[in-house]
Amino acid sequence: MTKSKSKKNSKKRGKGPKNSKKSQKSSKPEKTKKTNKKFNKIVKDIKNIKIQGARNVAKAALNAYFLKKTKSAKKKLLSSRPTEPMMQKVLQKADKTPKKELLAHFDIAQEEINKHALKIIKNGDIIFTHCHSTNVSNALIHAKKQGKKFQVYNTETRPLYQGRKTAKELRKAGIKVTMFADSALGVALSKEQGTKKADKVFLGADALLKKGVINKIGSEVIAQIAKNNKIPVHIVADSWKFTKKDIPMEQRKLNEIWDRAPKNIKIKNPAFEFVPKKYIKTIISELGNLKYSDFVKKVSKKK
Repeated sequence: MTKSKSKKNSKKRGKGPKNSKKSQKSSKPEKTKKTNKKFNKIVKDIKNIKIQGARNVAKAALNAYFLKKTKSAKKKLLSSRPTEPMMQKVLQKADKTPKKELLAHFDIAQEEINKHALKIIKNGDIIFTHCHSTNVSNALIHAKKQGKKFQVYNTETRPLYQGRKTAKELRKAGIKVTMFADSALGVALSKEQGTKKADKVFLGADALLKKGVINKIGSEVIAQIAKNNKIPVHIVADSWKFTKKDIPMEQRKLNEIWDRAPKNIKIKNPAFEFVPKKYIKTIISELGNLKYSDFVKKVSKKK
């Protein structure tokens, strides 16, 4: 009796570990499924510009890559926004540099950018900006906190209205904001129709190149009008946006311009354009307030 009981008990005890192994095996595919879902959502949000600003895109891509550290994952992320050198930079560094260290760069760089931008912002300034740039918004909010008295002109930035995000952020920080229709930006950069002319332009950048920057469509027109009206254009950007590579100009979906448009109408929806360095007075980055050629020299020496 004792032997048979002990055998039964040992069999029962044996069932425990086997069941736990099965549950572990079944939980692995479930975990992978959740990871893939989270990864794919980030990629989709980057592609659909639900995640805005080069810095935010780079951060999101980094978080996604650490969910799935594979070559195919990296390739998928890079193809989601080919105009983002900062994202390319962090993904390039991600295999050898700890995630925490890479994320720390963004905050450290922004603190330096804030300090340098503060030197350029004067009391009474009207600062014109376009689209949404985390670097620009943070620099302006920092200046406000430091007691600078200024106001901002900004554009609605069609077709996705990224300018609204900028306006909300700045207004929440107590900065006076006047939004202009994109087609009325010439009024904001001149003395037309009784509007006070902007004193300076702060633009972000998606990419910093040797001969100029790539930024939201409309940026070159702004820079041209500003130069004609003797208004200085300052690019506010992290140096990690610098690249020596050619950057393809992204063409967005046509329905962003006109959903269900007639078939015989051709629609173009370029997301970005090139702004030549001749229109740019200063690059405001964590490296300092530099002329374009000086910035390129300095950033080229960095790894």
